[in-house]
Amino acid sequence: MKIFVATLAFSLGALSVNAHSACVILLHGLAKSDSSMAKMERAISAAGYKTVNVDYPSTKFPIEKLAGKAIAPALDACSGEEEINFVTHSMGGILVRQYLSQVKIENLNRVVMLGPPNKGSEVVDKLGDFPGFQFAFGDAGLQLSTGAMSVPNKLGKADFDLGIIAGTRSINLILSQMIPETDDGKVSVSSTKLEGMNDHVELPVTHVFMMKDKKVISQVLHYLQYGAFTKNKKSMTAK
Repeated sequence: MKIFVATLAFSLGALSVNAHSACVILLHGLAKSDSSMAKMERAISAAGYKTVNVDYPSTKFPIEKLAGKAIAPALDACSGEEEINFVTHSMGGILVRQYLSQVKIENLNRVVMLGPPNKGSEVVDKLGDFPGFQFAFGDAGLQLSTGAMSVPNKLGKADFDLGIIAGTRSINLILSQMIPETDDGKVSVSSTKLEGMNDHVELPVTHVFMMKDKKVISQVLHYLQYGAFTKNKKSMTAK
């Protein structure tokens, strides 16, 4: 693990980050915790960034309230840094969009989203009314449908530097049958896309584990430094 992190930092030349101060805020997904982003946090930190791995009560409040609860304290922790970046998984990306729809971050640099339901998820469409869904995933979970009035679909296009990584593999065939196209087990590839995004890449990873995948972490570090994903996308999606 240590060799992997050190190799990534060296090979990407990420030590050049130290020429200026940069902070990366990490936001986990629905029904997850900061521990799910721990491997990503270690890699980003080793690359020379200050990292703030946020733990927030994703199932306790609606998205509008979660955005402030998660992001405002993280920005305080990044106080004094020249630039702010975000790396998010799943619903964490929607929190960033929600926050930025209300508050301008003057020194915002780049945002990388992993498997974001930017157009919602058909899984919520199918299961949202089932007994126990709201208990397990809260109001925020119900807000992630594909309907025109769902939170993701009301937030509009990206007006910030955004790179998106979509997964193309699933370990939950039952949920994948609810999604009428290529998906990661929770979110379709097309739903991850957002008007105004700067770059998009598909990788053979699952929604649940993508934030721990070496290929994903490598692409995240590349985007944070260069504002683009690596160009050999065909080889990255090969089995």
